[in-house]
Amino acid sequence: MDATFTAELFEWRGPAPFHWLPLPADVCDRIRAEATVASYGWGAVPVRVRIGATEWETSLLPRAGGYLLPVKQHVRAQEHVDDGDTVTVALRVASRGGRAANGSGPTI
Repeated sequence: MDATFTAELFEWRGPAPFHWLPLPADVCDRIRAEATVASYGWGAVPVRVRIGATEWETSLLPRAGGYLLPVKQHVRAQEHVDDGDTVTVALRVASRGGRAANGSGPTI
């Protein structure tokens, strides 16, 4: 699945502060259709993501019936985005392909 969407970056100040992008409902619906073959523990879904020129692998986390995309500090710095900014994202569900939940192991 390939998807492109725009969302507002927000900071959640929990025990480990992080920045997140909420996925639109239509993208969440499409991800749910593929999650059964890609998901691992707690409903996390591995994805390949691109913001601007920066591409990386991470996992979507389920939240309130949808999904949130974590955006690491190095990505925010590289792409000059911060809390409250509107960000365009290209996303693809990434089959785990034998990788452990931490991303180690063989890739396809």
